[in-house]
Amino acid sequence: MKVKVLRRNQKELEIEIEGEGHPLCNVLQEALISDERVDFAGYDIPHPLTPVPRVYVRTARRTRITPEKVLEDAVGEVQKQTEAFQKALAKAFPEQKS
Repeated sequence: MKVKVLRRNQKELEIEIEGEGHPLCNVLQEALISDERVDFAGYDIPHPLTPVPRVYVRTARRTRITPEKVLEDAVGEVQKQTEAFQKALAKAFPEQKS
């Protein structure tokens, strides 16, 4: 995975995430949208033959938080959700020890 910053200022951040696709970007977008400090968040894969998603986040005017911090927090939230899902799976399938 390679992350490239395309645009950055006090309220906006746009990055490319090479080597990823809809699964990661959709989960990340959901975490960003649910954050009240975020005014807008989304992603796009501009061309199907070169599937490099672009993630965009804009923080709300009323907050002083940077878009980088909001993105970092969203990644942390995704990690928490993944860990909770792993625990739920372990309970559901106790015979499947890894």
